[in-house]
Amino acid sequence: MLLNKFLPRIEFDSYEDFKANYKVTIPEDFNFGFDVVDEWAKEDKSKKALVWCNDHGEEKIFTFSDISRLSNKTANYFKSLGIKKGDVVMLILRRRWEYWVCATALHKLGAVLIPGTLQLTKKDIVYRGNAAGIKTFICINDDFVISQVEAAAVEIPTLENKIVVDKPRDGWRFFEDEIEGFSEDFPRPTGNEATSWNDIMLVYFTSGTTGMPKMVQHNFAHPLGHIVTAKYWQQVQENKLHMSVSDSGWAKFGWGKIYGQWICGAVIFAYDMDKFIPSRLLEVISKYKLTTFCAPPTMYRFMLQENLSKYDLSSIEHFSTAGEPLNPEVIRKWKDYTGHIIYEGFGQSEGSVLLANFPWFEPRLGATGKPSPIYDIHLVDKNGNEVKTGEEGSIVVMDVKNNPPVGLFTGYYKDPKMTEENLLGRYYNTDDIAWCDEDGYYWFIGRDDDVIKCSGYRIGPFEVESALIEHPAVVECAITGTPDPIRGQVVKATIVLASGYTPSEELKKELQNHVKKVTAPYKYPRVIEFVDELPKTISGKIKRGEIRKSDENISL
Repeated sequence: MLLNKFLPRIEFDSYEDFKANYKVTIPEDFNFGFDVVDEWAKEDKSKKALVWCNDHGEEKIFTFSDISRLSNKTANYFKSLGIKKGDVVMLILRRRWEYWVCATALHKLGAVLIPGTLQLTKKDIVYRGNAAGIKTFICINDDFVISQVEAAAVEIPTLENKIVVDKPRDGWRFFEDEIEGFSEDFPRPTGNEATSWNDIMLVYFTSGTTGMPKMVQHNFAHPLGHIVTAKYWQQVQENKLHMSVSDSGWAKFGWGKIYGQWICGAVIFAYDMDKFIPSRLLEVISKYKLTTFCAPPTMYRFMLQENLSKYDLSSIEHFSTAGEPLNPEVIRKWKDYTGHIIYEGFGQSEGSVLLANFPWFEPRLGATGKPSPIYDIHLVDKNGNEVKTGEEGSIVVMDVKNNPPVGLFTGYYKDPKMTEENLLGRYYNTDDIAWCDEDGYYWFIGRDDDVIKCSGYRIGPFEVESALIEHPAVVECAITGTPDPIRGQVVKATIVLASGYTPSEELKKELQNHVKKVTAPYKYPRVIEFVDELPKTISGKIKRGEIRKSDENISL
């Protein structure tokens, strides 16, 4: 079993045993392409790696031998283009099967991979291209994506290659045609071209909610940090289908659709949906008989609006979620339908799963879980002092300077000053606020800038959102602080209504009274706005900052 090469112990008797004794062995020259993909291919030539389908009736099944062979051809092709160790390549591929092949090839070469989302505009691409020094773009043949990259290309002097997948495009190299004729053998590089575990493998651009996007860099050991993510939180099983719903442009893809899952020998199920349609996703899950499933909270909320009795979800043994806290009412309803609880996890682009509900303890509704064994996590106040049990504080990872944990980012790409400020002090501060109960469960409050200061009170958005979600009229909502001349800020609820409900002053009053009954009365939303949909990132996170900014502009 491949895991034995990296974990001295795989099984644990309790969470306390797991936390105290979980260790990762990092080979000096660890490379995911050679040491995971190729090793599985050698062990079992018929072992499945990826089941891929889309909304147009296409389906492809790949073994690890297929991925190994295709990634070798691709690595040889990339090498012929002059792509080498340290060169930067951006993939904008949604959930196309070519992502897994190209990513594996780039890892084998030692190139730096940057995932990109389909929503990037010319301005976004120019910024990323010049900030990172991108040499090659590999893109899905989507009119918007192609037009934005072509418009940006003339302003990116480092750009040398544009490659397209799916179907040919004028002015672009067509991936499937280009790799034909290249050798299926790609010897592991040696000398200066060989990779070490601490070389840069991957860079994520953050969402840039508080300024220009930052470039979060991860080394070649990073995939080993996701063993905890996959095996102990998502509880993937060898040779069984696992699905994490994510576009390849986000860190959640690395969390759930490639690294830890393949190390554990799971089969990745990839549904390349054109658009999230709850009923269609449920049909696909039913058809393919998945064993483990992970999706953002938004998707669970909308799937609950469907008639779940029409779909067979009985094959799924474990559900999980991350991206934002999941409201207790959603978890309760999901368990009523499926018999399974949803296991929440928490983390960032900067690392693997930091907090999660692991198998040795019963999840508490609304709690994010307990710390991963690879991170020394604490809660601190504004002065950096550790807070007491029950008090809120910033989630920090300790001892990152002298003992950097596997999975955590190693700095901000090409920004030594920001790296020093964030990683060379006492701890890395996530800027997320939580509190911890006497049993060690962490309860997420919100991003530091999401916490509302109203008449001397500090109000976290999650608790109020969870209260509103309990009302049958509410599908989803976002709680923000909106300017108020007397109180400074008041609580605002931006709400998407369930089918059969229409906006009215009477409904506003009903929802306000509901919140007063289920939580502290001072937390009720004094302002309510009904909308058709909430602003979200492509990964499903609610853009509360966008709502706040809009309200501030209105108040001026």
